[in-house]
Amino acid sequence: MKYLAVLGRQPKISLAELESLFVNVRPIGTELAEFESDKTPDIRRLGGTQKISAKIDGSFQDFLKSLPMAGKLTIGVSDYSRDATAFRAQGEALKIKRILAKLGHSVRVVPNKTAALSSATSFHNRLFAENKIELIKIGKDFYRVIGVQNIDAYVKRDQARPARDAKVGMLPPKLAQILINLCGDLPAGTRLLDPFCGTGVVLQEAMLMGYTPYGTDLSERMVEYSRKNLEWLQEAMSATIVRGGAEATAEHAAREARNDGPERSDPGQSVADIAIAVTQGDATNFQWQPPINAVACEGYLGRPMSLPPAEIKLKQEKQECGSIVLGFLKNLASQIQKGTPVVIAVPAWLRPNGEYERLNLLDEIKNLGYNVKSFRNLGQKDLLYHREQQVVAREIIVLRKK
Repeated sequence: MKYLAVLGRQPKISLAELESLFVNVRPIGTELAEFESDKTPDIRRLGGTQKISAKIDGSFQDFLKSLPMAGKLTIGVSDYSRDATAFRAQGEALKIKRILAKLGHSVRVVPNKTAALSSATSFHNRLFAENKIELIKIGKDFYRVIGVQNIDAYVKRDQARPARDAKVGMLPPKLAQILINLCGDLPAGTRLLDPFCGTGVVLQEAMLMGYTPYGTDLSERMVEYSRKNLEWLQEAMSATIVRGGAEATAEHAAREARNDGPERSDPGQSVADIAIAVTQGDATNFQWQPPINAVACEGYLGRPMSLPPAEIKLKQEKQECGSIVLGFLKNLASQIQKGTPVVIAVPAWLRPNGEYERLNLLDEIKNLGYNVKSFRNLGQKDLLYHREQQVVAREIIVLRKK
């Protein structure tokens, strides 16, 4: 079946995430991508996608006739057509309202301030429920939104964690999800290693996806922080949640209604039953306990900076960070099987001309026994994650063991 993704603020990286999980991914402009999947995509596990919608095949009139008669309908329209405006989108919504009214429906229309409704508007109006509908229009094609990214849940599961340290940098949960998803569509229970685990954000997101986390860090304090955060997550998610069916605990139902606490993105085994393995170790020489089925991590990004570094300072940072990355990958290569995915975020530094200078380690990495993944719709230069004018950006490198 065909689906449409509304991409996040880093659209190229969002595309890479989609390509790693689905087939026939096709960008539509800079904001959208169409893809195919034989199972319904779960928005909760996609860090780079703001909305997912399913294509409405066949007659649009037949689709409108199929909507439930019980209860009032809420309709919103997001228009991504070439000539789209807020006025045109609102006009389309009112046109649909008139058709539905003739069919006997009571309808409320969500007002358009822009041609496309924001994800916040869509989420807080719950325009992905049976009687609350957002339609995405592209020319003559329509898609029905089936999931909207829950920004509040990301913020709460980030800020509610008991152990946080701004001095070591804070990996956004969305980016952690992306790093994991760039490993591909991993089977449930996959043992995923983060050898630079810090406060455990990647490990946390791995658990929420139904994977088994395995973390190490050079700092004993970071190991303790990761352990505390994962234990907190297990306590918060103590009951098994079965997604997509009738079963759900009362605790989960209450949490969903309040829209607070962590949100599990994978059915099956309870997070509380997943074994936690976090220990101190230097990633350049540590012997990890097998098996290692996948690796997703943010490597050492160097010292925090508020201004672009001077050339001599940058040279020192590149040498130190590059040495750690290559040392880690060399150490890892002998401990993983052929085909094991390895995704690592490494630093890139803002220069006075507005460009970013990278480590440029790909040739050396290939010589260590890895293949660098090629993407259909983007190149390595596109895999740069940063806010506007952020001094230390993250370049994402996606590898597989040869």
